[in-house]
Amino acid sequence: MNLTPVLRWSSILAWLTALPLALSAAESIPLQTLDLTLVQQGWGHAQTNRSIREKPLAIAGKTYAEGVGTHAKSTLWIQLDGGTERFRAQVGVDDACGGAGSVEFKVLGDGKTLWQSGTMKPGQAAKAVDLDLRGVKLLLLSVGDAGDGVSYDHANWAEARFEVSGPRPRAVTKPQEKPYLLTPKPGPAPRLNGPLVYGCRPGHPFLYRIPATGTRPMEFSARNLPDTLKLDPATGIITGIAPARGDYLVNLTAKNPAGQASRSLTIKSGDTLSLTPPMGWNHWYAHYNRVTDKMMREAADTLINSGLADVGYEYVNIDDCWMNAPPQAKREPDALRVGPLRDDQGNMVPNRHFPDMKALTAYIHGRGLKAGLYTSPGPLTCGGFAGSYQHEAQDARLYAEWGFDFLKYDWCSYGKIAGADPSLAALKKPYQQMGDLLKEQPRDMVFNLCQYGMGDVWKWGESVGGHCWRTAGDLGFELDRIFEVALKNSEYRAYSRPGAWNDPDYLQIGWIGNARNGGLPQPCSLSPNEQYAFMSLWCLMASPLFYSGDLSKVDDFTLNVLGNPEVIEVDQDPLGQSAAVTRLNEQVFIMVKDLADGTKAVGLFNQGEFDEPASLNWALAGVGGPQMVRDLWRQTNLGVQAGEFKTTVPPRGVVMVRLMPARPSSPTQP
Repeated sequence: MNLTPVLRWSSILAWLTALPLALSAAESIPLQTLDLTLVQQGWGHAQTNRSIREKPLAIAGKTYAEGVGTHAKSTLWIQLDGGTERFRAQVGVDDACGGAGSVEFKVLGDGKTLWQSGTMKPGQAAKAVDLDLRGVKLLLLSVGDAGDGVSYDHANWAEARFEVSGPRPRAVTKPQEKPYLLTPKPGPAPRLNGPLVYGCRPGHPFLYRIPATGTRPMEFSARNLPDTLKLDPATGIITGIAPARGDYLVNLTAKNPAGQASRSLTIKSGDTLSLTPPMGWNHWYAHYNRVTDKMMREAADTLINSGLADVGYEYVNIDDCWMNAPPQAKREPDALRVGPLRDDQGNMVPNRHFPDMKALTAYIHGRGLKAGLYTSPGPLTCGGFAGSYQHEAQDARLYAEWGFDFLKYDWCSYGKIAGADPSLAALKKPYQQMGDLLKEQPRDMVFNLCQYGMGDVWKWGESVGGHCWRTAGDLGFELDRIFEVALKNSEYRAYSRPGAWNDPDYLQIGWIGNARNGGLPQPCSLSPNEQYAFMSLWCLMASPLFYSGDLSKVDDFTLNVLGNPEVIEVDQDPLGQSAAVTRLNEQVFIMVKDLADGTKAVGLFNQGEFDEPASLNWALAGVGGPQMVRDLWRQTNLGVQAGEFKTTVPPRGVVMVRLMPARPSSPTQP
């Protein structure tokens, strides 16, 4: 007797009997019932059953009773543990966004993209999400800004529900990375760092501290140093008067009991300053309107004691709030910062936290470092303190007399002078005026144009006397967009060259304040991966490197990110090129930078939230033949490779290498 049909039918009947039980076991859980306080987003807070503007959820004229309103960039991590069957939602831009928003929704499971909407804009009909999530353990709901910033990016996850037969989904914090050290600490033997070329103007005071790592005390010497300059052999500080016009090739040497090191420095005495991007520290994102003379002196000491000065950080820059605010100012609670804006002779009056500007710059100069200052061409600064309007010549002379070496000139209230829609001539006018005045002063002063990229400043900043210029708004409001900001800044790479640098704003890692309310410093929101990527991006773009975190809280991790001399060499390369960008896929892009010695610096960046494989083809890198690949962060040779370099880039992170033509005897790795 053949029992197969009977057995087959019994199995089917058993399955049909169990089906209603399985269906009844599935539970429908709305997204809004999860812990929405764990949503990370660019503005505001995630809303339950309403839009980010706290209005009914509405997409293309259709209203939804349930869901979550959020704002790009937005992420929500959800632990599923394999117990969720499906996820369904209707997604789109909320009707009440109030402007031309654009977003992109994505759903990722266990590191793989399961669904993405493409760019969505206001008025576009909702798109349906319907995903099988069986077996998925960790889900990420993401809303991106579609690459054009987060303005009006109001995004709705409407009617979003999980169908669950096992453990309930739980909103969780983003998987955390612990700080890790990529770069080995400097050894005891001397290593000379810093630029290979240095610009100065003939007849002006000269100050240069030779950057060198290694055990101190250390003895410095310089061969072929111009007669107008002298070197302190114990400190490595060169002072004097800049020599006559010309190029001077100086050989520097540092030695201690562990060894010695030598390298060349070309001193170019002429019209061009800042032949490599300026490096230093600025107080703003750490201390805002709390800055004092004492803080600035302590910052100079910390640059020396931490070793940051030994890899090239040389400017100690005061930002806003060193002047007086007018007596009628209501926004300045510190009475020591309120008072007369100018004295009887019309000179700017520092507030009482800065009793002696000459003494302050003398202290900074005594450490072999340089001092920077801030003001605005308008009547008031952005913080509401005295600006330079109608006192420009007097202020330029005063800053030079005080001994400052750098001036940041911030547009601020000058907008009221220029009008609501200023012409290109109006945009250039205050910077041309101050640029000309600084050239008249009897000392070198690097001129930083801070006007947020208006009028395509990268095209004319150099012509008005600028040495570097901001290309966009304050990065403090966009730290979650470091990749996008860098990619936008890289579009202006043709205007980067010695003495002319595109500035995407300061390095904000370690402990920084909240840019939206001037809060006290706290650990920054960027992951360790992102902080290494941040530094790599800025160096590949030949950006000014100004750290703007709390130096009193700098730790080994922050020093590791800021202080790698091989990474800094990429920024300080005398060719002055900003890297070219090529996108490999949706998540990974590369930046390739030509260096003066004929080698290439390359960064492979991952904008995604999970590890990504990446392959760097030699043709894409612009090289041929076998190449020695050196990992710059780890300061390790990866061997000679032919044709391509393959790696895995960590989430929101970087792999940064240098490609050097291999010697014929070097073994090639397959």
